[in-house]
Amino acid sequence: MSIYCRQRFQISIGIYDSSLLLLNKLNYGLKTLLTMADVRTDWTKDEISDIYHTPLMELIYRAATVHREHQETGEVQVCTLLSIKTGGCPEDCAYCPQSAHHDTDVEAQDMLEPEEILSAAKRAKEAGSTRFCMGAAWRCGRETKDFDRVKDMISEISDMGMEVCCTLGMLSDEQAAELKEAGLYAYNHNLDTSEDFYNRIISTRKYQDRLDTIERVRENNISVCSGGIIGMGETDEDRIELIHNLSTMPEHPESVPVNALIAVEGTPLEDQPKVPWHDMARMIATARITMPDSMVRLSAGRVDMSMEEQALCFMAGANSLFTGDKLLTTDNNPLEEDKKMFEILGLTPREAYKDAKEEHVPENLEAAE
Repeated sequence: MSIYCRQRFQISIGIYDSSLLLLNKLNYGLKTLLTMADVRTDWTKDEISDIYHTPLMELIYRAATVHREHQETGEVQVCTLLSIKTGGCPEDCAYCPQSAHHDTDVEAQDMLEPEEILSAAKRAKEAGSTRFCMGAAWRCGRETKDFDRVKDMISEISDMGMEVCCTLGMLSDEQAAELKEAGLYAYNHNLDTSEDFYNRIISTRKYQDRLDTIERVRENNISVCSGGIIGMGETDEDRIELIHNLSTMPEHPESVPVNALIAVEGTPLEDQPKVPWHDMARMIATARITMPDSMVRLSAGRVDMSMEEQALCFMAGANSLFTGDKLLTTDNNPLEEDKKMFEILGLTPREAYKDAKEEHVPENLEAAE
């Protein structure tokens, strides 16, 4: 073969190899994108790790693509969280200023009067919230009149047409059934982090206790709200395991809050540095890709983020947030700032009960189409 023919042959082979490589890359990219759009409960930790460690801008793009296939873009669930019983909690969660084990400015208080709770719910609805969340600093649901009062509040607030969510600690099967009967739509019980790291920040409750409560909530046809906290000193592997634990449940949580630690003086984690916005965006994007039908809530820590940083989190797949002065005991973004952000970014509030499963909706209400 002449030198000329050999060079032409080598060039042809090089073009063929390059084309084949490009085609393989395109096929792999298409296959990856299609896989990410599926609703799956069989994610492996390696798959989630690959997603989590994707370069940030590519990760946000992928998450935004999945979000568009499964959610109404620009639509955000607006929630309000109220602490109905503050402080004095017997748990020793290292991040929580309400723990009786920590010396913080939060003092133990009795449960709020029903009139205060109902008034707060009405103000929240008038301000645009469609979900009202009540939190009590209890280790578990109490066999007292306070638990009965919570059930009464659930019924009355549900009658306002708002989704009602509670976080009251661990529940027995009987308590979950009673809350369902009262009209409870959703129950929050965060996994917080990976099981290994969890055991280093909480000693008064086991990880399995949380999983058991979530299972009881699910068995009683109550919508599950469960997510976690980043910035407590955990590793990327802990964050990946948290997403893995949530995304491999038999059914994904309908709501997944992503919280950044608010380091409160007097808690064991008071010296933890502020969580950077890009860590929040990375967690939100990974949650969105692995749990495409879930509401992913940009939750605690939003108060330290600029509007531009929040916008990137919404682009990464966040479609739920808390409004109001407080998140239990810590500050939240001012309502007027949120209204301005919604206007600038073109965000619209999501209707109550939209796309809700029929078995989750109180019997006297109907889900929005």
